[in-house]
Amino acid sequence: GKENVDSRHSRGRGGETTRFHTVNVAQPVRFSRKCPTGWHHYEGTASCYRVYLNGENYWDAVQTCQRVNGSLATFTADQELRFILAQEWDLEEKTFVRKDQRRFWVGYQYVITNRNHSLEGHWEVAYKGSSEVFLPPDPIFGTAMSESENVLCAQLQCFHFPTLRHHGLHSWYAENCYEKSSFLCKRSQTCVDIKDNIVDEGYYFTPKGNDPCLSCTCHNGEPEMCVAALCERPQGCQQYRKDPKECCKFTCLDP
Repeated sequence: GKENVDSRHSRGRGGETTRFHTVNVAQPVRFSRKCPTGWHHYEGTASCYRVYLNGENYWDAVQTCQRVNGSLATFTADQELRFILAQEWDLEEKTFVRKDQRRFWVGYQYVITNRNHSLEGHWEVAYKGSSEVFLPPDPIFGTAMSESENVLCAQLQCFHFPTLRHHGLHSWYAENCYEKSSFLCKRSQTCVDIKDNIVDEGYYFTPKGNDPCLSCTCHNGEPEMCVAALCERPQGCQQYRKDPKECCKFTCLDP
């Protein structure tokens, strides 16, 4: 319908005039937010990523990621890693490494199997013991190593300069797990409502977008089975403004 038309007329069965009020027709909505504020979304894995700058040891970083329904980041493909390296992570001046380099705890550990003339071992996904990782076999060993530790924790080093970032240059460090460092969390994409609240699986919500009258069900981090409320324009008001954040709320602009 058209908002500037009051009503339309047609002949009913008994010759009576039937009156139809026009309504605001719901417009298609493009859902642009699948991550909470401060997280970066990658479509290839349907995941969200966030760097935490508060320096924590590896075990504390694991718990921090778990509290936000995530885990320390692991990577399934080279494209995903390239996405991470290309991001600008809104880093502050307070960092735990040189300003031109960034090092983050990620979800891998280096298990030492031989301490002869050189350290020998292999990478594993932390806690899972899986060796299906594409990290290089020989890491750069950190400076704070202990001879009693047989497990070292993984740090991904990337670079601040845009040309280095976009060329995907990076390094992998095997560091003492009790050192403090920034860290990278990863979680599944989620439903985010119009007020930037995280919505749990199966719940109704109004997604971020241009239609506050939309009600959807959260399913696998996506809004599905959406229903739109159609609002009749305010009666006795010629000029009005719709509230962009409240459904069926109008402000009359008539003198």
